[in-house]
Amino acid sequence: MTAQPAPSIADELRGAGLRVTAGRVALLETVRSGDHLDAETIASGVRDRVGHISLQAVYEALHALTAAGLVRRIEPAGSPARFEGRVGDNHHHLVCRECGAVRDVDCVKGAAPCLDPSDDEGYLVDQADVTFWGLCPNCRPKTP
Repeated sequence: MTAQPAPSIADELRGAGLRVTAGRVALLETVRSGDHLDAETIASGVRDRVGHISLQAVYEALHALTAAGLVRRIEPAGSPARFEGRVGDNHHHLVCRECGAVRDVDCVKGAAPCLDPSDDEGYLVDQADVTFWGLCPNCRPKTP
């Protein structure tokens, strides 16, 4: 039995019903090669790959890719929106209060939504977003 090759980014875009453009391919490559990047950092990465692209075009593409489920948007309090390529699971985030570093942390209890509200008020809950705040190893006080 042979494993199927992973779909190309162009195939993923087509599968999500999106037009394949050099900008969208470069944007998805940038997000997936980065670590919880903001829109301006993504724009810079796209420009390195394909040349000029406006920040507005980056925001529009990020919106389309997020709506299609190819990119995940997170919004830590006090920070600009960040984007990541890890989608399709119910993971959470660790955020440093000092430097703003963001790291993924797997779900506390396994499958989505992994946490249940004390009263779901009739909602069908399918995801839980949890942000753990603290100081990263570089920012926390060093113990003698």
